Amino acid sequence: MSLYYDALETREPQERERAQVARLALQIAHAQRSAPAFARIFDGVDAAAITSREALARLPVTRKSELLDLQKATRPADPFGGFSAIRSGAAMRRVFASPGTIYEPEGIAPDYWRTARALFAAGIRAGEMVHNTFSYHMTPAGSIMETGAHALGCTVFAGGTGQTEQQLDAIAELRPQAYSGTPSFLKILIEKAAEKQIDISCMSKALVSGEAFPPSLRDWLAERGVQAMQCYATADVGLIAYETEAREGLVIDEGVLVEIVRPGTGDPVPEGEVGEVVVTTLFNQDYPLVRFGTGDLSAILPGTCPTGRTNARIKGWMGRADQTTKVRGMFVHPGQVAQVVRQFPDVLRARLVVEGEMAQDRMTLKLECAGAPEGLAERAADAIREVTKLRGEVVIVEPGTLPNDGKVIEDARSYK
Repeated sequence: MSLYYDALETREPQERERAQVARLALQIAHAQRSAPAFARIFDGVDAAAITSREALARLPVTRKSELLDLQKATRPADPFGGFSAIRSGAAMRRVFASPGTIYEPEGIAPDYWRTARALFAAGIRAGEMVHNTFSYHMTPAGSIMETGAHALGCTVFAGGTGQTEQQLDAIAELRPQAYSGTPSFLKILIEKAAEKQIDISCMSKALVSGEAFPPSLRDWLAERGVQAMQCYATADVGLIAYETEAREGLVIDEGVLVEIVRPGTGDPVPEGEVGEVVVTTLFNQDYPLVRFGTGDLSAILPGTCPTGRTNARIKGWMGRADQTTKVRGMFVHPGQVAQVVRQFPDVLRARLVVEGEMAQDRMTLKLECAGAPEGLAERAADAIREVTKLRGEVVIVEPGTLPNDGKVIEDARSYK
């Protein structure tokens, strides 16, 4: 039995990079032609000149936090804000909604969300039945898993959310081999089955997503006969990364190019540093998102997966990148911190700490700098006031002092 979904997973990294960069230029050109929003965002950009990750990093990031406003600005004429390259009809199978409301199209391509690869890595094979408990109502989660399972050659029971006892009856009678859904609901099913003395031992493998999956829960499931893997996917771009049996981070999917950038900017961070996950879809021509900021934090792991898959890996979901906070009645966001830091090339990393009690806010900008030039703290304090319209102190610290957690703004206030 093959260990890999296809040969793409074990390509030489240099071969993958060449193929993805070549595809990147074509995808950007297609987005400019077919998605009016990207025609505006990339106005004047020569797609053929985007021949490296460095060139890609010079393009603007479109963040999920901005997508709602961009969509609202064109409704009802275009509910997708100009980001969809297809229109209602035969080319658009379904439309889904994310909180906000943000609308996402689903095209007709097989395995549209590219989840077959993650299901395969979780041990699920053609001919098996998958009990899918992700929502089929408004959000795409149910379809994200179902279309991948169909592409893999599996049968799907469309369980959806809730109705625990009916779901247990279906598992006991249909005898599915696999589960897809949130890890917490899988735990509920197992506990309820034990309480009701219902045999669901047929279900021995799972692909979970949608929430944190701590090692303690993974081990709890394994003790009860279920080997569960996790994947990281979003309603906008589909699969981003997936876990393997090595359980050392999540391998990046072959259909996307992932960057980790400093929150509030589009600047890639060094390997291992926590930042915002920015994704470019390489093959989805229906919804060709380029440099899409997910708002999630993660970091690139060194090396490759022990299973032989050669794509880069991320640590997994590590929190949210949007750290906007209100200080003395004024919103301060990571982009403003980045605007201050860009004025001082000697600064390596920065962290704005907000302290104090209600109505007694204090801002301190901590700057990592080796051999800080004279007057840096004073000039940085002036920049803070100019950019945020608020006073703040500046403290220079040694490189490596600040935590590697992706935080640009730390709200350390007491709200007692």
